[in-house]
Amino acid sequence: MIEVVDATRCTGCNICVQACPTRVFEAVAGGIPRIARQDACQTCFMCELYCPEDALYVAPLADRAATAEELEGFAAAQAGAYRRAVGWGRGRQSTAQDDASYELLGRTH
Repeated sequence: MIEVVDATRCTGCNICVQACPTRVFEAVAGGIPRIARQDACQTCFMCELYCPEDALYVAPLADRAATAEELEGFAAAQAGAYRRAVGWGRGRQSTAQDDASYELLGRTH
């Protein structure tokens, strides 16, 4: 579930607002987007994936918001972690060639 919009990294481009399929974010005139409907988040990571500044942190918890204790260990390094893992962004190596999930399509019972 979306947990953090890092105000020190966010440029207010609103790409997350556009990328979110469930309209979790709300654009703020002259500011950074806010998480307006966190309970609508489906943990699809699309906002984090498309954020060009790695300013978002989506916790892998899909059924509830993280507790304060769970977020206490949040470090700026976790923002954009999914995007880094898949190799999206300038100067990163794509990991698409490592994805073997297509093999599942060939396995039928």
